[in-house]
This record gives sequence, structure tokens and C-alpha cells, in this order.
Amino acid sequence: MQGTRQTTLAALLVTLAAPIVAAPGHGETEVTFTRGNRNTDFAPAYEAQFRAKLVEGSAETSAELLAAGLVHPWGIDQLPDGSFLVTERPGRLRHVTADGTVHAPIEGLPEVYNEAPETGWATQAGLLDVNAGPDFANDRMVYFTYSKPMGDGMSATAAARGRLSDDMTQLTDVKDIWVQSPPSDAAMHYGSRLVFRGDGTVFITTGEHFTEKYREYAQDLDRTYGKVIRVNLDGSIPEDNPFVGREGDDAIWSLGHRNMQGADLAPDGSLFVLEHGPAGGDEINKPAPGLNYGWPLVSYGEQYEGELVGTGQASMEGMEQPLYFWDPVIAPGGATFVTGEMFPEWEGDLMIGSLFPGGLVRLAFDADGYVVEEERLLRNQGRVRDVDVLDDGSIVFLTDFENGSIMHVTAKD
Repeated sequence: MQGTRQTTLAALLVTLAAPIVAAPGHGETEVTFTRGNRNTDFAPAYEAQFRAKLVEGSAETSAELLAAGLVHPWGIDQLPDGSFLVTERPGRLRHVTADGTVHAPIEGLPEVYNEAPETGWATQAGLLDVNAGPDFANDRMVYFTYSKPMGDGMSATAAARGRLSDDMTQLTDVKDIWVQSPPSDAAMHYGSRLVFRGDGTVFITTGEHFTEKYREYAQDLDRTYGKVIRVNLDGSIPEDNPFVGREGDDAIWSLGHRNMQGADLAPDGSLFVLEHGPAGGDEINKPAPGLNYGWPLVSYGEQYEGELVGTGQASMEGMEQPLYFWDPVIAPGGATFVTGEMFPEWEGDLMIGSLFPGGLVRLAFDADGYVVEEERLLRNQGRVRDVDVLDDGSIVFLTDFENGSIMHVTAKD
């Protein structure tokens, strides 16, 4: 079952930057964005699973440059004093003040693997997500994910934590709290996002390292590829994890994922993850303990070469359906639920960074939790790697380029 493939692999990997524009004013109804042709013709499992109503002009916004000169920034988190921690994929962690001043790299990070894969593709390895810990104001613990060098050209997704000095210049007491197993020689599809659950545990999203050899591991309970991981903040295993005392790695929360680069807790406390599909088939899932989300056996997309995925079906007994999927893709980066006073019309909506075609994607939900509205914002900003809502309800996002930036989105006066 194959359709017209509108997006080439090269186009997915490279998106050009463009000037800043504001979103249309509130009340405008003309929708100028078109989704394009699908890659496959799989019917959605239910109407609200695919192509929700497109809208424009839901709020008047202004986007301004906060900081520039960041090299492939990947993760951003606001600290209690209003400043930011930002990762650069080559292996640097930066402190950026609220006025946009970018300071010298913070010292004390572990060695980060950042070599290109043998496939000839650009590397996806490096320093990835970052979050101030739940009790940062008291213990100054910072959590981050990275590609850990494992020797002989091998690497693995790892999560670590360390204590940030009062002057924001150094991490000490750095320790891995989780390392993916086994290591891989494919420097692709690492995931990875960190989400604190609020119960003393943290979710870590992973990828399956892309290649035909490794993607099968997403279904293997003894290998932590393509899994949502849940550990205690010190790296120990929660006793109520679904595979404790059963076959499988005790750290696994859910399985059958491809490459999850967006994740956040919904207002009701449930975990949402955004994962890259192949050509078509980007997904939102709500991972529940012990459940299987299908990759690489089922998908609403197809392989980049036009071949079918796995069984050639989009559903299979024992496999969970995505809450929502895209075809063509949005190539999801980070995601966050909107809260705060700045954009009351977006309260509870999910804001997603898009790497291709770029910009921001906003989803609104009905009372039953289904997607009912989709909006594309700031489309000419190119590759958006991460997005975060600040204490005042305004939004920051990272553009992922050699000369990347932090952009700040506020309500237009």
C-alpha cells in the first residue's frame, strides 16, 4: 500500500531558515497552509486520529530573537531565576541569562560521542535534553541526556545528573542514572527527552538507532531501544515498573517506539510522547505501563525507499494505536503543554516543535482527550528542536542550525 511520496529524505534533513513573522491576527479564518499528499493510504482507526481541522489566527503573537550563535541547540529549560540552561549538540551546556546573554560552556560534563554514522548521514549524536531537577532550588541538581561513548565507535543514549555551582559555571558530582543497552554503532535515533513524573521518578524516551539491524530491538524486552524508560531520580528502579519480576528489563515502561524526541506531562498527569515515523506516520502516543506501540511491525508510514513497514499494516492485535498521526510528517522536536496567563486561548493545548516543514504545531483537544484542532505557527522559522513554556506563559523555542537561536513568543500588544 503505497502513495505519492512528497518528502524526500534530503528535504527531511535540511530546512532553511527564514525571516521572522507574526502569526495572523485573532479572528482571521483563511487557512493558507496545506498539508500535501500522503505517503500511504491507510485509513485512520477513528476520525479524530488524523488531520484535525486546520485553523489560523487563534492568537496574536510576536516572535523576537532572544539569543543567537548557539551551535545546534537541542534542549532548553528555564531556571527559577528566569535564566536558561541550553544544550548544544556538539557537547556544550550553556547558561543563558533572561536578557539573552550566552555564557561560556559549563564545565564538568562527561565525554559526549558526536561522530558521524558510517551511513554518511549527519550525526544525531551529542548532548541532548536538559532539565533542572524537581528540587533544584534546594539541591541544584541538573539532569541531562547524551550519547555516551562506549568504545570501538559504539555509543548509547544515557541520562545523567550533576550539581550546578552557584555561579552557573560548573557541574560536580556528575553520575549516569541510566545507560541504554546494548551500545550501537549507528549514531542515529537516540531519542531523547526527560520528563519528571512528580513522584520521585523520571521518564527517559529513547530511539532504536534507525538501521534495519537495530530497529527490531524496539520489540525486544531485553534491549532498551525504542522504549520509554522510568527510573528513580538516583537511577534505581521503581518497584511498580511493569516488568519488575517479569521477563524484560526492569527499567522499561513501554515498548515499540521509533524515535521519541518530544515528551511532556499533560495537565491530568498522563505522559504524551511525540515520535518520528518513517516517510509519513509521525505519532503522538500516551504510553501506558507495559504496552506495545507497534514499531517496527506496524506504522501509518512507509520506509524512505517506499517499502512497507513490518507487516505492511497500520494495526495489529496486541499493538496500541497512536492518539494522532501525521502524513506527511512534521518531524516532531520537543513539545510542551501550554499553561499560564499569556495565551489563555491556548490553555491546555500541546505546542510542538517541527523540524520539517518547520515552525510550531499547536493541537487542541476536546473533553475526551481527542485532537480537534491543528494550527501551524511561525512556519518560516525552519527547524524547531525544542519548545518550552515560561513561568509567565510566554513560549521559547530553539532553532536547530549551525547558527541556532532562542526565539521568544509573546502575545502581541
